Amino acid sequence: MAGRVVAVVGASSDRRKFGNRAVRAFLRQGYDVKPVNPNETSIEGLPVYPTIADVPGPIDIVSIYVPASIGIGLLEAIAARQPGEVWINPGAESPALEARARALGLSPI
Repeated sequence: MAGRVVAVVGASSDRRKFGNRAVRAFLRQGYDVKPVNPNETSIEGLPVYPTIADVPGPIDIVSIYVPASIGIGLLEAIAARQPGEVWINPGAESPALEARARALGLSPI
């Protein structure tokens, strides 16, 4: 997994939240982790990007940890980055979000 870039949308500095647990788990597995959250500046010592569009370079995986009502509004920007995988985590899923992701050419996991 070394060198693969994962953007964690909804990353958090609160170590109890799944958005933070994901950052730590991806780091342990050797991923190049790019936390995305407009309200944070640093998470687990990593710089945080306010939007997916601000993440530099290609993105292999986008892992979503925001409510579906927010995530659905982010899908166009995610699709523009052409990630190989989009993971919709529990609490982020909805039939509307999944349908919109598919309509944009994404294959949500």
